[in-house]
Formats: sequence, structure tokens, C-alpha cells
Amino acid sequence: MSLRIIFMGTPDFAVPSLRILVESGYEVVAVITATDKYGGRGGKKLIQSAVKRYAVEQNIPVLQPKNLKAEAFVEELASYRADLQIVVAFRMLPEVVWNMPRLGTFNLHGSLLPKYRGAAPINWAVINGETVTGVTTFFIQHEIDTGNVILQRTMPVGPEETAGDVHDRMMVLGARTVLETVQAIEAGPIEAAVQDHEQATPAPKLRAENTRIDFTQSALSVHNFIRGLSPFPGAWTTYQEGKWKILRTSYLEESHEVPTGTVVSDQKSSFSIAVADGCILVHE
Repeated sequence: MSLRIIFMGTPDFAVPSLRILVESGYEVVAVITATDKYGGRGGKKLIQSAVKRYAVEQNIPVLQPKNLKAEAFVEELASYRADLQIVVAFRMLPEVVWNMPRLGTFNLHGSLLPKYRGAAPINWAVINGETVTGVTTFFIQHEIDTGNVILQRTMPVGPEETAGDVHDRMMVLGARTVLETVQAIEAGPIEAAVQDHEQATPAPKLRAENTRIDFTQSALSVHNFIRGLSPFPGAWTTYQEGKWKILRTSYLEESHEVPTGTVVSDQKSSFSIAVADGCILVHE
């Protein structure tokens, strides 16, 4: 393999993509990942990213810049003379970084762009009840998630799957798609397709204000909202002065006269919450 590749990523989701490149014989000359963070019990343990741990096992040089525009980092990055850069679940890059390699920089995104541009594409696809989602590789440009599309691969979403379930299957599909993309770029030339920006939909970052459950919605909508935020960060509500996260549910559509949001329980092993057109059965 003649390509010199730099890989950028941080969480577990990115590791299969890095692994498949290494195991396919590509020369990954360096890995860029997040700085180590303190965590664990008492916040006293220094925790490395999943990508860093794998890179260290493979004796791949690891760079952990705090500032991607810093002159020293840019010079060090250039010294690796990469032909191609690959981004999987990392930070937004400045142009001086993404425009450096001769073959460009491509990103793996967890949706069928231009749908679900943003930080949480898997979650919002499940929240919105999509039955099909997928992954996209695209060349990075100035505006986030707007670059020209190289490859797309689809996958089904089951009616009871959580965002976590989809995430775990998508890691595998994403890795295969990254490898296919590298092979296509290597074979060249690439005819990347311009996105239809009028079809774009947002997938904004998940915060407290957009993860609270609205029990005035339909039973199906509430169920999808909960599974789309499970297991992390978790859809939440308040009850008896406490804050509760609900992670797994089922639902029934039925007519009733119970006020919306009312908790109905047998006081033993189960409870449900009334919504306009039925109830949400809480399992976890």
C-alpha cells in the first residue's frame, strides 16, 4: 500500500474504522485524538480515548493537540506527509488542517446526508422514527457536514432498537465504508456528488432542554423519543420532586380518560404513564 494516512477520531465508534485500515495493510502514519481526561471514581484517574488505546497497541504515533490551529501542531502534522486524512467522530477541523493532504480529508458521518447534519445523527434518526438510516463518507469543506459525498451505505432500523443498538451496528458498517472509500480514492479519480442542501435536516447536540419527555405527544412519538436517547444521554422527566431518566419502554394505543402525564402503577412490578392516545409502559 502506498498511501500515507492520518486518522482522526476519539470514541469507541471510531476504533473499528482505524482497525480495518491497519488490518488491511494501509500505512497509518499517525493518529490524532482528544487529550487525556480525568475520570473514574473521584475523577482522579487519567483516561485515554479508545482510539489512543488502540493506536498505542499498534505502535502508531499519537498526537493530542489542544489547539488544532497552533503553529507547532500544524508543522508536526505536515511532517508526516500524509496523502489522505480520515475523520471519524472527532472535532471540527480548521482549513489549514483539512486542506493539507494532496488527496484531501474525508469524514464518516452517521446518517444519509444531507439528512441529519450535526452532532447527534443516530439519535435524531431514531427519535424521528426512521426505518432506514446509514452512513456517508464525504470530503470536508468549510461548512460542517456539507461536503461532496463519496459513498453512502444504508441499514435498517428496527421498531424497538435504541440509539445504542443502532450505534453498535453502525460502527461495523462505518468501518467497511471507510475501507471502501479509501480503496476508491486510491483507485481514483473520485466523482463526489454535491449534496442537495434543500433536503438538509438538523441533528443538533443533545442538551437538557431538548431531551425532556413531552407526554402530550402521541404514544409512538414518546416511545421513539425515549429509545432515541437510550442509553445516553437518556430521556428525562420529573416526578415527585425528582428527576428520572427513562431508558426502555413499550406503548399501547388505546382510548382513555386519564389525564396526560399521570403515572398508573400496580404498586408491585410495573407502571405506565398516560399520553393522549394511550400509555407508555416503562421497563427501565
